Amino acid sequence: MPLMTPEQFEESLKLLKPRVFMNGKRVENILDNPNTRTVVEANKASYEWAQDPASRDIMTAYSPLINDTVNRYTYVSRSVDDLIRKAEAGTFTSENLGTCIYRCVGYDCFHSLWSTTWEMDRDIGTSYHPRFLEYLKMVQTRDLSVAGALTEPRGPRNKRAQNWPDPYLSVKVVEKNDKGIVVKGAKINISGGFASHEIVVLPQSAHSAAEADYAVAFATPPDAPGITFVCQYTPFSAERDLADDIEELGNPLYGQRETSMIIFDNVFVPWERVFHCGEYAYSGEFVTRFARTHRMTCGGTCKVGFMNQIIGSAKLIQEYKGLQNVPHINEELAEMVALRETCRSCGLAAAYKGSEEPKGSGVFLPDELMGNVSKLNVCNAFWRVMALAGDIGGGLIVTLPSLKELDNPETKAYVEEFYSFGGDEPAENVMKVHKHLQNWTAGLHGVGTWHGAGPVQAQKIMLQRVINYDREKEIVKKTLRLKPKAPAADSGEETKG
Repeated sequence: MPLMTPEQFEESLKLLKPRVFMNGKRVENILDNPNTRTVVEANKASYEWAQDPASRDIMTAYSPLINDTVNRYTYVSRSVDDLIRKAEAGTFTSENLGTCIYRCVGYDCFHSLWSTTWEMDRDIGTSYHPRFLEYLKMVQTRDLSVAGALTEPRGPRNKRAQNWPDPYLSVKVVEKNDKGIVVKGAKINISGGFASHEIVVLPQSAHSAAEADYAVAFATPPDAPGITFVCQYTPFSAERDLADDIEELGNPLYGQRETSMIIFDNVFVPWERVFHCGEYAYSGEFVTRFARTHRMTCGGTCKVGFMNQIIGSAKLIQEYKGLQNVPHINEELAEMVALRETCRSCGLAAAYKGSEEPKGSGVFLPDELMGNVSKLNVCNAFWRVMALAGDIGGGLIVTLPSLKELDNPETKAYVEEFYSFGGDEPAENVMKVHKHLQNWTAGLHGVGTWHGAGPVQAQKIMLQRVINYDREKEIVKKTLRLKPKAPAADSGEETKG
């Protein structure tokens, strides 16, 4: 059975040598650096869950491509039931990690690649789909972690790419030969690419004929010559760098979401790994089908798991402080649950209403309307949940001393006395839960949730494109027994004078 063990996954990363920079320094080993290590641990957990009988049904699927069981994150949905399992996996991984599963974007890219390469082959006679299927078979057989990359720096938004002062602000094909293509440019805000076996690159936007060199999709190892990762660095990164013991951090093992800019400096990609090259009319399809899939994931599945972490922390703090019977706190907790369940409902509705797209391709995508509603809903709901949790947690979320004070003989007794709030819960536990809420409510997740899979305006634009009001209008016409319009006058009739 082609399922790696967690230990095999970690060993496999030792064979890769990505060029990674963080905080102005070269990261010589992503397994040793405390911040990049969190990505390794998150992906590693997905291999553990696939082996665990308690989570195997969620984290694995049978793949007819290789006639074997594969990790859910290497699979492409072939039915509505698959989409539902995909939604369940998104919640399961996020609530257990308390951060991203870095295989998620690559997983959603597979859906876009399958459907759009199939459509291109059907419509214009390309041969990308068999090429992609061979690539996916390799990924499934070897149980590889695959990151996805779409977002780009881009030039002035009021100009087309061919008029930018720097032509490489989007990834561009600069050479083609009989062996493959050479690409140059960058992707930004990319989650976990340096700790994956593969990176799948899709275009970020639709393209015109003049932008055909930007119409490109491909797969590459993260350590291919010419690829460089420049990683994010935040106050949470510095805190982890300086921590003597990760147990005092808000999310000890898995940390905050880690991203990087990926630079492609004349990177060669062999043809067998190229899935779109110059067919500019289809670039938009790659983007919208990815977004259709990923917005269900971000909106109705993974953020539900994050909300479970926040709600659990807020409830514990309520109990630590003896506030179980305070009406406004119970109302706030109930509102948080209502928001969570609304988000969950939208995500599941997107899955339940999913369909084969395009017809005959064999790949199922979530319902486009509900997928966008799902993400639009969670953008606002997540901020509200964070605000409510901040109210319940109180000022201590942002004024907490270090847990090291529990080891300081001069402060230990005071901290244990005053941070246990007179109850029987150890002060260490109380402090850790407050620290955990700091991780959520005063960390990176708010903006990350707002912009991940596209900010609010992106969903609003897409909704205006896909909403069809014909059914609603017909309901009203039928209810009111409205008369049909009078036939238009014949414009060719001569005017009497």
